[in-house]
Amino acid sequence: MIATPDRTPLTREFFDRPVLEVAPDLLGRVLVRTTPDGPIELRLTEVEAYDGENDPGSHAYRGRTARNDVMFGPPGHVYVYFTYGMWHCMNLVCGPEGRASAVLLRAGDVTVGAELARKRRISARNDRELAKGPARLTMALGVDRALDGADVCGGPDSPFAILTGTPAAPDQVRSGPRTGVAGDGGTHPWRYWIADDPTVSPYRAHAPRRRRT
Repeated sequence: MIATPDRTPLTREFFDRPVLEVAPDLLGRVLVRTTPDGPIELRLTEVEAYDGENDPGSHAYRGRTARNDVMFGPPGHVYVYFTYGMWHCMNLVCGPEGRASAVLLRAGDVTVGAELARKRRISARNDRELAKGPARLTMALGVDRALDGADVCGGPDSPFAILTGTPAAPDQVRSGPRTGVAGDGGTHPWRYWIADDPTVSPYRAHAPRRRRT
């Protein structure tokens, strides 16, 4: 018998922990995105941890800027950034206020509102691909920079919530290098995913971008 996922919202205390504790503990949790057209829910299946000023791969490695300001704020808020001039990526801020760290949401399984996600992800060949990768996830959920700083612990008026769900069993959690991270942070095994889940994105090592000639 399959247990019904727990719909209790996670509290701010859940996020007020070291990022390397929070990241794997997010696997199996349910992200709820409230939109004017209805809710979309997905079970988180892949994440990456970024440890601020201790992590050369983090946006906050060199300190606070206008772009990464939310990462230094209270835990339980959303950090959204725009990358390569094309895509948005969504992170959940964790750890104590004033010390930047966040978990990048890389992939999930859409369990509610797939019809809404399909309208935003018309190139997806099937529902397993709706949120298979960080940019696809934000497209499916309709997330952009306007939602930077949103509070996932803010109650019913917030555009987001994270529900307890069914946490992944420890023996199903895998870890390895983060996707596309270069330099000294490239080998940190801070990408976490649920083993054999079809919504997990493929790993890709960093490849320098070629300049057009």
